[in-house]
Amino acid sequence: MPCSIAQSLNVVGEWWTLLILRDVFYGVRRFEAFHDHLGISRKVLADRLRRLTDEKVLKKVPYQNNPTRFEYRLTRKGLDLLPILLSLMNWGDRWQTKPEQTPVVFLHTDCNHLTTPKLVCSHCNGSLDAGNIEPQRGPGASEREILRLQQASINPDLFAKQVTKTQLRK
Repeated sequence: MPCSIAQSLNVVGEWWTLLILRDVFYGVRRFEAFHDHLGISRKVLADRLRRLTDEKVLKKVPYQNNPTRFEYRLTRKGLDLLPILLSLMNWGDRWQTKPEQTPVVFLHTDCNHLTTPKLVCSHCNGSLDAGNIEPQRGPGASEREILRLQQASINPDLFAKQVTKTQLRK
């Protein structure tokens, strides 16, 4: 499917995968630690870790020889998933958890204050929400996909404009 969300979910959209990534961000690195902390089967864990390394979200780094044992570290691609995990956590804290039951909070070490994630415009730093953004036709959009979106949308004009690669770089 020619959709960035679908392509992303193909890599990280499975339940255990997101929990493994959460744990890596919390400092868990080794197979046994994942297994113990998550209660996941060894086969499922091995499959998910293999997929994440194949996709270059994680890399295996040896920490012991004889026998060789590895730990898993985030790559740059993996580190770029942090805003997604923080946003999911923020949504869960807001809508699925009572305030007094919030399991983890984050300290922004630059200002030494507790923080929650906030999406901002990369151009002006203004807040992003459903009321102030609209989808536009990207440079890789196929005619077929645009037609399908226009037919499904209550506002078919949203995809009338074409954004160029040059505009994306600005």
